[in-house]
Amino acid sequence: MKKVLFISSTGGHLTELLQLEPMFHRYDFHLITERTEANDSLKETYGQEKVDYLVYGTRSHLLSYLFKFGYNCIKSYFLYLKIKPDVVITTGTHTAVPMCKIAHFFKKKVIWIETFANAKTPTKAGQMIYPIADLFLVQWESMLEVYPNAVYKGWLF
Repeated sequence: MKKVLFISSTGGHLTELLQLEPMFHRYDFHLITERTEANDSLKETYGQEKVDYLVYGTRSHLLSYLFKFGYNCIKSYFLYLKIKPDVVITTGTHTAVPMCKIAHFFKKKVIWIETFANAKTPTKAGQMIYPIADLFLVQWESMLEVYPNAVYKGWLF
């Protein structure tokens, strides 16, 4: 059974990612997101061994964000080695970039789903992963102008 790692930032990106829950049961899945009070229940829902957390950080607090992002990069590497996924699927954003880069380095599949929130402009994280993604999906047909090699599949919702 393929090991699939689902990863995203918290908030709307996680809400989008959880729309893929029916896929969880078809694979040996693992879920990673940022730890927030709202996300603590994920381990109860999906199992202690199926969920891991990264540190929550926001670019609006740049100095602390830089340290948290650095920590998350290192933790992502160790989580990758622990989980050893065949595929990484993400709805973004900054939290998922290191894991996607690590998976690409180890020649594993990377599937990026650009956020529903952007209908005409790319995310910075999406722009970083677009060149290395094995499959880059957009939720708005208009985003094909921004990412010409992407695949439009409609909304996750």
